[in-house]
Amino acid sequence: MLDHIFLTVSDTARSIAFYERVLPVLGITARHDYDGNQGPAGHSDLKGFGAKGRMFFWLRQGTAAPGAVHVGFVADSEAIVNAAHDAALTAGATEIHPPGPQLHYDPRYYAAQVSDPDGYSLEFVFKSWQHGN
Repeated sequence: MLDHIFLTVSDTARSIAFYERVLPVLGITARHDYDGNQGPAGHSDLKGFGAKGRMFFWLRQGTAAPGAVHVGFVADSEAIVNAAHDAALTAGATEIHPPGPQLHYDPRYYAAQVSDPDGYSLEFVFKSWQHGN
């Protein structure tokens, strides 16, 4: 099980603004800024997002490498996939594929995929057999 991921972005302020508009739709509502000076020498500042007492999605300033990372976010329903997709497009994402069943994986795999402002591939995923309430 993963504990956290760092995503290196080219413009931290722009990315924070984007993710602050998209992640709450998925229930990721907590925010925390970590001052890199609190860590070992050379530790970068981090801008974190989380939920349920955990910070798990972090942004750091640097050279983006969008082809290196694909992030799949859990959605609790098809409606939330649709809402996250709409929020992302409104916040400036580029559509990769619209919401719908991903039949190449499983007929119950419902998802949408976008590129964030740095080109990272984000997927909003509802797997009824795993994510349902």
